[in-house]
Amino acid sequence: MGILTNIVAAEEDEVVAIGESLQPVDEWSGISLRDVGVAKIATLHCLLTGDLFDDAAAFYEPVYVSAAEGALVLRFADSIVERLLAMDEEALEAVASELMATEEFESSGWSEDEVLAMLDDLAKLAQLAESQGQAIFAWLHPFKT
Repeated sequence: MGILTNIVAAEEDEVVAIGESLQPVDEWSGISLRDVGVAKIATLHCLLTGDLFDDAAAFYEPVYVSAAEGALVLRFADSIVERLLAMDEEALEAVASELMATEEFESSGWSEDEVLAMLDDLAKLAQLAESQGQAIFAWLHPFKT
């Protein structure tokens, strides 16, 4: 079982629409990834904020669960968005290296270039969200591999 992940910038009141969407990146600005679930998001949170994993994971309880589609919607913590906004290319490269050393990313076979591209896309999405007064949401949809 895999996870299709769309991370989008949207208004707070669009959570239900995101959850019911079949492909949120077709309707909102965002990025599409595979197999980025709560554990990877919490791991990123830990590296960016210094929080412990259990504390970070507590931020990522679903804000919406789609009964029809089986999708979950999570809201990125403001602290991650703030850190992404403050990072330059060198800082993103350092975080990518640290992420590659974590069990979550190492065991899933991601390359450092793929992790860096994800971080760069997230930083750009954070800039867009901030400029438009939006939040960042992750839509997670399980699929059979």
